[in-house]
Amino acid sequence: MRAVNTARLSVTSESPLVDGAGAWHGRNVSTAITNGIRVYVTTVYVPSQSMPSARRYVFAYTVRISNESSETAQLRTRHWIITDGNGKVEEVRGPGVVGKQPTLRPGEHFEYTSGCVLETPRGSMRGTYQMYPERGGPAFDAEIAEFTLAMPYSLN
Repeated sequence: MRAVNTARLSVTSESPLVDGAGAWHGRNVSTAITNGIRVYVTTVYVPSQSMPSARRYVFAYTVRISNESSETAQLRTRHWIITDGNGKVEEVRGPGVVGKQPTLRPGEHFEYTSGCVLETPRGSMRGTYQMYPERGGPAFDAEIAEFTLAMPYSLN
């Protein structure tokens, strides 16, 4: 299993996964709020890049990070915990998201899409973004609530 950037997934606004307005039609959703930072995630299975016979299941997830607090904060690092359907766990840590470390003022949001490749038709992801308040307060981990990655009909 490995997390990948959607640049390798070739998901575009032309994709059947995305409507004309760029809205995702994912069936699995998670949301969490930590210190006024809301993290909302939707997921979709990407059949065009999956190959079940080779144990390759590709999922795209879109994350929207909204600052609902009264303080500006910067996302500096990410920590993902990815679990496949067999219980195999992989942790991914790194700077920022999709090559960026966005600073969010009150009322602003940042949205990105990335992906994950699993060897099983279902799994899950959860994690945190380490946020740094602009005014020098203590850094905190904004929770990314667990969400399911599932090939359609694999939840039955």
